[in-house]
Order: sequence, then structure tokens, then C-alpha cells
Amino acid sequence: MKKEMNFKEVLAYSLGLFGFQAIVGLLNSYQAEFYHAQMAANLAVVGILILCVKVVSAIFDPVVGNLIERSNSPKGKIKPFILYSLLPLAVMTVVLFIKVPLTSTALYCYIFVTFLLWSMAMTLGDVPSQGIAAVMTSNPDERTNVISVANTFKQVGFSAAAVIVPVVCLLIPGGSKVFGIPEGEKDSPISSAEYLAVAVVVAVLGCLLFSLIYFVNKERVPYTAEKMSFSEMFSVLRKNKPLMMVIVSYFLGSGRQMAMAIQVQASNAILGSENYVLLLGITTAVGSMLSMALTPALIKKLGEKKAFILLSVYGFAISVLAYIVYAFITTNMIVMFIFLFLTGLQFGAVTLMPMIMVSDCVDYYEYETGKRTDGPAFSILTLTIKVCLAIGAALGLVFVQLSGYTAEATEVLQETKNTIYFAYVALPGIFSLLAVFPMLKYDLSGKKKQMISAELQKRREKTKA
Repeated sequence: MKKEMNFKEVLAYSLGLFGFQAIVGLLNSYQAEFYHAQMAANLAVVGILILCVKVVSAIFDPVVGNLIERSNSPKGKIKPFILYSLLPLAVMTVVLFIKVPLTSTALYCYIFVTFLLWSMAMTLGDVPSQGIAAVMTSNPDERTNVISVANTFKQVGFSAAAVIVPVVCLLIPGGSKVFGIPEGEKDSPISSAEYLAVAVVVAVLGCLLFSLIYFVNKERVPYTAEKMSFSEMFSVLRKNKPLMMVIVSYFLGSGRQMAMAIQVQASNAILGSENYVLLLGITTAVGSMLSMALTPALIKKLGEKKAFILLSVYGFAISVLAYIVYAFITTNMIVMFIFLFLTGLQFGAVTLMPMIMVSDCVDYYEYETGKRTDGPAFSILTLTIKVCLAIGAALGLVFVQLSGYTAEATEVLQETKNTIYFAYVALPGIFSLLAVFPMLKYDLSGKKKQMISAELQKRREKTKA
């Protein structure tokens, strides 16, 4: 099958995901610490609130998916929703980093309401940003490569806060510093003004980049606008067994990305400054980007199922080993960073392959029923990702709270460091192993996938004729 996308489109999609994920990554890494350090909120309570908001806001994912299925816009089935999300997403990102004079119950109610509004705005952009991957090209091999490239940018964007925050702090007069801290002294905490400045920068630049998908990318796979009830939407999951295996696997692996949620606390406790999160983030991100760059070749060699299992089992083994070395053998920083790079190599299975698999599952359902359900399928995926990230974040923050961590502490006990490092490294590895079991029944790979793609191509050519 011939390639259908040009370099400009691939770049626009990649930069769009980078911008969108930069916003998501800022919230995921710094939101809890902002509430804890600036408004004295309890980390465990914040983690539970984030989980509750994600579960409640997840109801909005199938709503967006349903609206996509009904869409009959001349601009496309999916793209208009990206445009609709830009303003509310930018505004609510800034609002979340405004320090307010609230305490106790009033503070936690404020956190819940504002984060819920942000989550709904994010969903309005998230579902189409994932779903458009399935309709930009009908060539499955090209789709795999495009998703691989774009998700490398996506992963960099998700980790970008680790670079943007310290840089903004360096540029603000009197702000906290990354370098030049006297030996034995701790860096000054990030101020509320610095948090707000970062939020404005990330919100504006992130949304500008995200808008490129709307203005540049094209939807090529034909579709028919359909009214679909919510029960019919979820029957898509029940009748689409490969999709169900992907979703169950993601839920069982819900803690695989909890490290991002506690990265700031880990940096503060283990390295001595929340701004050294730059080092933690880059080390793991380099391994993660290499993993995503190699994953298409791995898929071509082994198929999606075997590649996923291989990366997940590897992630379990290297993550547990990394913790054992740090807790019982040596706390040497160079050794720790080497292991963090090695743990990053597993994340192609987490960030890249679900999008590829769900796109294939949409093709499978069209092959079986004649109906193309991009909206429902990807809204179920984004719902799953949100809930799983929230579960991971809540679990990680509970571990941090139980460890005895406080943002103001000048000295951190080794026991506290070990507990945080266990949640940062070992627990995600354990969840990676759990994610393998449902994928043992996933069969949408190899010759079966090729047969489905070839048959769908014939049907579309016949329809055109």
C-alpha cells in the first residue's frame, strides 16, 4: 500500500502531540507539589482527589466519542474538536496554578472543581488527538511509523516540564536555581509566581502547537456520521475482543507511569532539589524515546503481541533490579542514572503500542461489522488512560506521604528515600508484568492483521468505483 501522508503532516501531528502533552505533563508532575508546597495541602488527600476527578471526568470521554461519531463537519470527523478544546484548555491550565487563600475543606473543594473543569477541557482535545491517528492514513504500516514518530515527540512533551520549569525559574530574577547551589545547602522552593509564569508559558505554547493538527493534518479514511447511544458505544468494547484485551491490560498496568506523578518529590528527596527533576526526567526520557524509535522494527520482527510482552517483562526485571541495587547495594548517582535509562527502554509498550493496537482494533471491527468506530474506541482508550494515570498517581502520592516526605525538609532519611524510590521505580515494573496477562489472548497481529487491511482496502476501492 502506498504512503498517503507527507513530511509536513507527520511533523504537524508530532508537534501537536508534543504541545498537548507538555500541558498534561506539567499537571502530572507539578500539580500535587504546587498544592502541597504553596497551599499546605496533604499529598495523600490530593492524590485521592485527583483519582476522584479522573473517575468523574472519565464520563466525558464517551460523550466526546459520541459527538465525534455524530460529526458531519466539512473540516472532518475529528479535527474540529481539537479547535474547540484550545481556549478552555489554556485558560484552565493557568487557573490551576494560581495560589488562592483557602484552607481545609474549602481548599480541597476548590482543587476538585477546578481540576474537574481542566480535565473536561483536556478530554475535548485528548480523544480527537488519539483518534485522528486511525484516519490520517489507511496504510497500517505507515500508521505504525507515524504513531511511532509522533509518540516520540509526545513522550518528550510529557517530560518537557522537567526542562521548562527550571529554565523559567532561572530567567525570573530571584527565582530558584538549578545550578550554583552551595554544597550542603538546599535549593529554595519554587515560588507561586514562578509556578504561574510556567503555567502561562506552557499553556500558550502548548495550545499553539496543538492547533497545528487542526490546520495541517487531513482525514483520509472514509466514514459515515452515525447517531449512537451510549449502550451501543460500550457494546463496541464488548463485541471487539482484541480491544477489550488492550483495555484490560492497560488497567492491570495502571501503575506503570506513576513515576511521572511523583517525579518532583523523588527529585526533592533523593537529589536535594525539585529542580533537579530535569536530570531524572531526561535520563528516563532518553531511554523511552529510544524504545519508541525501536518499537516499529520490533513490531515488524515479532508482531505487536510478542513485542508488547517482551518490553513488559523486560520492564519488570530491570525495574526491580534497579530498586534492589539502590536500596541494598549502592546509592551512587551514576549507577542510579544508568538504571533509570535502562528502565526507560520499556515505555514503548506503555505509550506507543496501545495507540497502534486500538487503531488496528478499529479496522478489525470495521472488517467484522462494516462500521468504523474511531470515536467510541478511542474515547474508551482515553478514558482508560486517564483513570489508570489517576490510580498510579494516587498510589504513588500515598507512598510518598507514608514515607514521611515534606517539601520543606532539609535532611531526608535513607528510609524515606528508599520508600519513594520503590514507588518511583519498582512498583511501575511490577505493574508492567501484570499488564502482560490479558495480552496473551490478543491475536490481532501478523498475517491476520495484513489480511484485514487488504480486505478493507478492497472494500474502499469498490465503494469509490
